[in-house]
Amino acid sequence: MEINRSSISEWLKELQDSICDWLEQADGGAKFEEDNWIRSEGGGGRTRIIKEGNVIEKGGVLFSAVHGDAPVFLFKEQQHSPGADANLGKVGNIPQFFATGVSIVIHPKNPFVPIIHMNIRYFEMDGGIKWLGGGIDLTPHYVNDEDAKFFHSELKKVCDRHNASYYKKFKEWADDYFFITHRKETRGIGGIFFDRLNENNEMSFNKNLNFWKEVGQSFAPIYTELITRNKNKIFGELQKQWALLRRGRYVEFNLVYDKGTKFGLETNGRVESILMSLPKIAGWEYDFKPQKNSEEERTLALLKKGINWV
Repeated sequence: MEINRSSISEWLKELQDSICDWLEQADGGAKFEEDNWIRSEGGGGRTRIIKEGNVIEKGGVLFSAVHGDAPVFLFKEQQHSPGADANLGKVGNIPQFFATGVSIVIHPKNPFVPIIHMNIRYFEMDGGIKWLGGGIDLTPHYVNDEDAKFFHSELKKVCDRHNASYYKKFKEWADDYFFITHRKETRGIGGIFFDRLNENNEMSFNKNLNFWKEVGQSFAPIYTELITRNKNKIFGELQKQWALLRRGRYVEFNLVYDKGTKFGLETNGRVESILMSLPKIAGWEYDFKPQKNSEEERTLALLKKGINWV
């Protein structure tokens, strides 16, 4: 099959279907509702939302494929890219872009089931520019060492099957990217993150496309295993309130730092879909201090860069 924007978009739709099936089975109660939308400037997508399930309080699995005039911040970044057209971004010559991807955020009910995020995306623009991006990261309300080791080990296996350097490089990138600078803490225990993955020739692009696809396919088996391990654990009011505070940190990162949120809003994306990543309920408490030697204190101590989980 020829690899082009259409075939990549079709594969992403199939991935969305598969992940939704996995999550519905893992939840055992709720079903996804689909909302199809059209972007006036070009393209559209289908937003699937699951809520008030047995396991999942709120979650979304989104597919989009949009195109049109490239926003100014994008073509300014690309003007000096290797191989870019010399006329890219000149007055009267607005470059066109195409972007397609699947984005997922799941907020569970049980504080011992972690929040998870994944995004894989393909982008192309006039001037021969095209690249792959994405990542998957875990945000536990409570850091469980065995779960963290499992999560990172599975991601390392995916990376190692394609390039021995990818896990270390993309793990460090995730540590840096998913960092709440104003809090001086990571959003969670990281994962992998990569952007503009392409070495400007078709052979390496196709090789990286296979890696990109496997990242997407790894989401469902990894997360459903974490659900199975934790969904029946007993929790009380303390754990519930702590989970709300951790969700608050999640909100802070997504609204202040997340590039996907910025891209969606600056390209006139569908606001409801872009902000799907936010939890139904979150909390903030003034100058919160965890109890000494508590699990909450331990979790905060592990929200830092450079932890070697594998």
